[in-house]
Amino acid sequence: QVQLVESGGGLVQPGGSLRLSCAASRNILSLASMAWYRQAPGNQRELVALISSSGLTNHADSVKGRFTISRDIAKNTVSLQMNSLKPEDTAVYYCNAYYIRERYWGQGTQVTVSS
Repeated sequence: QVQLVESGGGLVQPGGSLRLSCAASRNILSLASMAWYRQAPGNQRELVALISSSGLTNHADSVKGRFTISRDIAKNTVSLQMNSLKPEDTAVYYCNAYYIRERYWGQGTQVTVSS
């Protein structure tokens, strides 16, 4: 079992920045991967960024150059730094962990980009 707790969402103006954090209940090096997904109303949940246990990262084309996924091994946390936010980034953002062939999800945090 893996418990994930997200924090850091909120309301921001276009062009602004937010940082999301996800605290895991297990040593994150024991997880095959951790990732951030997002889901906007009426849309499917989509992968935003992923970091593997070895530290390799992958970002969706829509966020490349603006978002960065990172991790703090000592704190068992994964973060998503979001810069140059756009209204189309508005969504509920979910932390995800892949562990022993099962996926675990956080409760989600709302990010709203609006003037």
